[in-house]
Amino acid sequence: MPDQEIPPGGDAAPPPAPLAAGATEQTLLHRLVSDSLVERRRARRWGIFFKLLLFVYLFVLLAVFVVPGHWPFGGLPVGRHTALVDLKGIIAPGTAASADNVIRGLRAAFDAPDTAGVILRINSPGGSPVQAGEINTAIKRLRKAHPDIPLYAVITDLCASGGYYVAVAADQIYANQASLVGSIGVLMDGFGFVGTLKKLGIERRLITAGARKGFMDPFSPEKPADVAHVHEMLADIHRQFIKAVRQGRGSRLKPNPELFSGLVWTGDESLKLGLIDGIGDTHYVASKLIGAPRIVDYTRRRSLFERLTDRVGTTMANTVLTWLSTPQLR
Repeated sequence: MPDQEIPPGGDAAPPPAPLAAGATEQTLLHRLVSDSLVERRRARRWGIFFKLLLFVYLFVLLAVFVVPGHWPFGGLPVGRHTALVDLKGIIAPGTAASADNVIRGLRAAFDAPDTAGVILRINSPGGSPVQAGEINTAIKRLRKAHPDIPLYAVITDLCASGGYYVAVAADQIYANQASLVGSIGVLMDGFGFVGTLKKLGIERRLITAGARKGFMDPFSPEKPADVAHVHEMLADIHRQFIKAVRQGRGSRLKPNPELFSGLVWTGDESLKLGLIDGIGDTHYVASKLIGAPRIVDYTRRRSLFERLTDRVGTTMANTVLTWLSTPQLR
């Protein structure tokens, strides 16, 4: 061994005790386990933090969608504004433009504090006369309950048939000069496959209880009595449509023999016929007519829960159909 340096006035330091066999491996193993536990705790804390952050984000997002234009818990009021409700697409049950969705949005818009006016923005080819009639009636009730809040219908690309049935309930209607407006009529379309079945050698077997139950069946020959009955139904609905238009537009309508024929016109022509009140878009109506340029959207959209339940229902239906159509060992 080399000589150890002895400090002045002191004895030599004792040599370090030799490590026991395996001590180094145990120390390293203990350190690795400790470091692993620390990392796991740190990762768990960050995981909890991000999960809470995601939960808060989703909660705020859902709250904003449930109460359009308002923050949750009643904070941060929106102030004086123009309320917007979209009616987009075919007016039918189960669609975004269903009577239930549109009426809910309109109620929220009228009931919200600081609403200076409401815009119903329409882009629809029409749809169910029942659904359109329900929206028309609801608009009249809301206007009567809130006489100080005006309602304007603003047409974008198309406002035809049932879409216009809804629009005439508004105080005024505005459109783009190239918008398509009108189609004040009713139709019922279908197909006839009688000749096709005959060529293919297929025999149609229709069994009914009720002499007229199978009327307008596309695989059976057309009967004049059935066609006459359909014409009567369509004429009755057409009369209801015309009545709603006359009540809504009044003396603003210009006399024209084609007005209720089912034709559509551009925004410029519609203005001349009295079908609309002016040319303008959503921002023009909000700022110039209502006097509240700030626009808050109250359109009711399907919630996350509704979308998830629909998806689960579709998945279950597909699973059942697949199971039924697959050979089984029974």
